[in-house]
Amino acid sequence: MRILSVAEKEGQEFLARLINRFQEFPAHFEEGVREILSAVKEKGDEALISYTRKFDCPDFEKDDLLVPQEEIELAYQQIERDILSAINLAISNVRSFHEKQKEKSWIEARENGAVVGQLVRPVERAGLYVPGGTGGETPLISTVIMGAVPAKVAGVSELIMVSPPQKNGKLHPALLVAAKEAGVDRIYRIGSAWAIAALAYGTETIPKVDVICGPGNIYVTLAKKILAGEVGIDMIAGPSEILIIADEAANPAWLAADLLSQAEHDALATAVMLTTSKKLAEKTAKEIKKQLKKLPRKEIAVKALDNFGAILLVNDLLQAANIANSIAPEHLELCVEEPWSLLGKIKHAGAVFLGHFTPEAVGDYIAGANHVLPTMGCARYAQALGVQVFQKRLSVVGYSQEALTEEKEAVVRLAEKEGLFAHANAVRIRFEK
Repeated sequence: MRILSVAEKEGQEFLARLINRFQEFPAHFEEGVREILSAVKEKGDEALISYTRKFDCPDFEKDDLLVPQEEIELAYQQIERDILSAINLAISNVRSFHEKQKEKSWIEARENGAVVGQLVRPVERAGLYVPGGTGGETPLISTVIMGAVPAKVAGVSELIMVSPPQKNGKLHPALLVAAKEAGVDRIYRIGSAWAIAALAYGTETIPKVDVICGPGNIYVTLAKKILAGEVGIDMIAGPSEILIIADEAANPAWLAADLLSQAEHDALATAVMLTTSKKLAEKTAKEIKKQLKKLPRKEIAVKALDNFGAILLVNDLLQAANIANSIAPEHLELCVEEPWSLLGKIKHAGAVFLGHFTPEAVGDYIAGANHVLPTMGCARYAQALGVQVFQKRLSVVGYSQEALTEEKEAVVRLAEKEGLFAHANAVRIRFEK
């Protein structure tokens, strides 16, 4: 793990690269995804089955698309009791957090008889994409919970989940149980870009949805990007990121573990620490080297650290906070003596984790805040997946004769200034005798 100073040229160059880390997608990937989308739009289920046989399950049939209720019920017998307990605790915490995000409808009546307001309504049907997770061997339970719970809290009538099948055509039992507990209504065994296309366009078997959420590989991400507008999406997500601000009060072993928790995600992940202490930086670097030896995903983590990993020395915590705001990280840990004092300086981050006993991992699984977060600096303007992704606001306007009489001239003047004379006439004609 390199140790750099923001006061020196090498540190400044690394920081500039980090701030400007937004990644464009290679053109050839987009061409391939567009072909998949076109095939699904034209051929429906036939295309889904063809792609699934080619990439996931050779013996896949149309009847295998929908997971039957009996398979979901059987899944409860195939998972450990402690996993079910953990699933339910996570769902409870996530539901409690997201209940507080719900907006209320409102109506305002003015003295002249005009009425304006806002109705908050959920989308009718949403789609949740859940990646396969090492060929189905490592079920991404938390992804199910983080996508399904806010959708159901928002009031979505029908929630459709899609996930790529294993070679035997099945989904991991833990995914099925998590989906059932979180309120998913139907589960289909399809993955990658063709799953996103199916949700966006609809096929003979899979219904068209209004919003798609959930992470995925480059093909899934590109499909969402291309289809955005035709269907609602949560966000365009990039590789995982963690930024830690630490002072002398921090534990280097804990810091190293937290940095590695994101580095193991992806070879393109970002794992950076800002600290005022050179001594802490050196101890943390040694701990990273030590802990890497025992890490099953060591090769991935090493590549990530080589690419976007560093410990940067800063003058003080205020400078660290300003740098953090420039980076706008997905995850920001404040491992300092007084995290609440530093929190007031933070403007841009997907999620902030306070103090020495709040590793980012608790946010991934159990705290309740959503772990689907903006990356690549998008936290400057974007936010975590939440209830608002599954709701829309309908404006309500009602004018009485008195209200329109009072304001008609303003409407006419503005409309005619814009050259929209039919607009002006739509008001004026109501007062002709």
